[in-house]
Amino acid sequence: MMEVDPIAPPHSDLSATMPHKFSLCWVAVAVWLLVAVSAEAKNPQPKNSADPTATQTVLQAALAPMIDAHRGTVAVRFEHLVTGDAYAYQADQQMPSASLIKLPVMMAAYEAAARGALSLDERCVFEEADKTPGSGLLSTHLSPGAQLSLRDMIRLMIGWSDNAATNVVIERVGIKAVNDLMDRLGCPHTRLNSLVFKRETSIAPELSAKYGLGVMCPKETVLLLKRLAEDDPFAAGIGKGYGKADAAAVKEMSEEMREHLRACQSTSMAPRLLPDGVVIAHKTGSVADARCDAGIIESPVGPIAYCVMTADNVDQSWSDENEAAKLIAEVTKAAYDRFLKPDGEVEAPRVARVLRMGSDGEMVENLQRTLNRRMKPSPELGVDGDFGPNTVRAVQRFQTNVGLEPSGVVDSEFWKALGPLVLKDDPAPPPEEVNAGPQQRQPADPLSGPPTTTCKAWAIADAESGKVLWGYNEGLTRDPASTTKIMTAYLVTKLAEENADVLSEVITFSERADNTTGSTADVRVGERVSTGELLYGLMLPSGNDASVAFAEHFGNRFPAVEGKPNGGSPYERFVQAMNAAANELGMSGTGYRNTHGLTDEGHVTTAADLVKLAHAAMKYETFRRVVGTPRRGATLGSVDGYQRNTVWNNSNQLLRLEGFYGVKTGTTGPAGACLVAAGQRDDKPLIVVVLGSTSGDARYVDSRNLFRWAWKELNAK
Repeated sequence: MMEVDPIAPPHSDLSATMPHKFSLCWVAVAVWLLVAVSAEAKNPQPKNSADPTATQTVLQAALAPMIDAHRGTVAVRFEHLVTGDAYAYQADQQMPSASLIKLPVMMAAYEAAARGALSLDERCVFEEADKTPGSGLLSTHLSPGAQLSLRDMIRLMIGWSDNAATNVVIERVGIKAVNDLMDRLGCPHTRLNSLVFKRETSIAPELSAKYGLGVMCPKETVLLLKRLAEDDPFAAGIGKGYGKADAAAVKEMSEEMREHLRACQSTSMAPRLLPDGVVIAHKTGSVADARCDAGIIESPVGPIAYCVMTADNVDQSWSDENEAAKLIAEVTKAAYDRFLKPDGEVEAPRVARVLRMGSDGEMVENLQRTLNRRMKPSPELGVDGDFGPNTVRAVQRFQTNVGLEPSGVVDSEFWKALGPLVLKDDPAPPPEEVNAGPQQRQPADPLSGPPTTTCKAWAIADAESGKVLWGYNEGLTRDPASTTKIMTAYLVTKLAEENADVLSEVITFSERADNTTGSTADVRVGERVSTGELLYGLMLPSGNDASVAFAEHFGNRFPAVEGKPNGGSPYERFVQAMNAAANELGMSGTGYRNTHGLTDEGHVTTAADLVKLAHAAMKYETFRRVVGTPRRGATLGSVDGYQRNTVWNNSNQLLRLEGFYGVKTGTTGPAGACLVAAGQRDDKPLIVVVLGSTSGDARYVDSRNLFRWAWKELNAK
């Protein structure tokens, strides 16, 4: 694995990619070479100590969809070092450390200095043989023969992730000494395997083959950071084991190591979304398929130790747009917000998609199409997906028109000013047009005609009491198809009844949700929509994708699944909650295996059970409003910063007729055509369920025949 600077591509020459920064870097280097590091880190104490269980629950709800959607493996731990409040996700999992292993190397060097085995002031000669590829300054900017202190080498190793300096430090300390210290500190899974880019020096070839330079896990890394923050980095107690007279020296060493971490030049991961002025002492690591960041956030409420590691990443690009780098930034900001607001919910933050000269792809096409339509006069850009000079000029012109700096770069402020994207030549109208006023309906059916049906089972019930009045095979188990979504919506609206703020919660679509097959709300991965709006996307177009998004977002608010690691995924918890709700409603013939209704073994219901479910769901005003809406327009946001409009049409054609006000259609091959419908004539509200009609049109004929017959029978009594 290649050790590289996270802001530069592998084997890049930093002097070539950033010539204007070269002198600035060396000014900084000169400053810390000449000025002694001092000043005790002072962290204000938190006002309140949050409930650790609540933090785990809140952050799991906010972060699980993001982590589940990530195309790679993720492991996380955050811990407030004053309150002990913590969040963990697969924190014991060993992961490739990349340059993060330089943190244990630094600690081992200082531990050796504390024992008197070496001096941090001893001079190290940089030789031609010490030149090492990848990140750093020594190999590209210093001549052989240059002399630096060991302390300065450590600063280069941590601040600039210098690979050559790292090898100098490792050779002085010893690989075994690093690992021995990790054992003594209670970190047996933290291992340095070799020198950087010198696999032949590996003391553990199997670990090197699997993990590269080193291997770490978030749990142990946070333990190291905790010791460092508590001025006891060597787990000996202040002075104990190093002589009581050296207690002050050990404490000073701790602060010096924290200062090295504060000098870390990489800001594309954990620091990226933190508020300006927040100090973070950290170290990053980047190789082709792994990104990680760990450190101590010096927050207004006290120090927060964290470690976020990713591996097996599909996106192996070397830019700020790297998926893992953005995920680390988003996870860190969410945890930071939680510790600052221990009593509140946390919305997962997102890094806006940045487009600039050289960008390409579908998003650039959408940008070009939108600028052509929105700007007057139109820039008449070719919609080719190539962010070239013409697109730059159009972006600059738009920025000038709206009062932004004409940088030619599309960032979050630009997306906000641009408004909804135009994704096709005939864009969806704005929601205010779609949702304006009631839609016309056809006259009610006359109460005549025989109650003939094609369906395999049906039930007619009093909508007020839920009592089944008539039925045919109403207890026969059948495939429910998308009538399943009545239960999905029931659980969400039930949460909203308990807490109205639920409807305002923003749901971000994961790749799993976007890739769900079948009928769709057509919300794409990374796009965002409120719970209240997405209920329309679930129930009107019968969005299978929306059902998965709901389960991922709300699943962790339901009980854990017994026997599943971490209590099961949010999706598994949500499905379990669907079955629990079915049991509470007395739906004895129903079993749910998914949230959308695609055919699955054991995923069944009965007409009588659907009456019970519809009767319960229609008690909620939010549910009634949604399922009674023929057409709904909405504006979708996105993690990339853009917006777009969409329109959802209700698949329930009975809403075109007077007297009908819900509920849900469903169709699959095994299920046939299904419909749960609610209607009222005079003072006789009914719920009618038909399962297994011979066609989509037949289900409406079956339902209308049953409604007409039932109302006629009731009028005759």
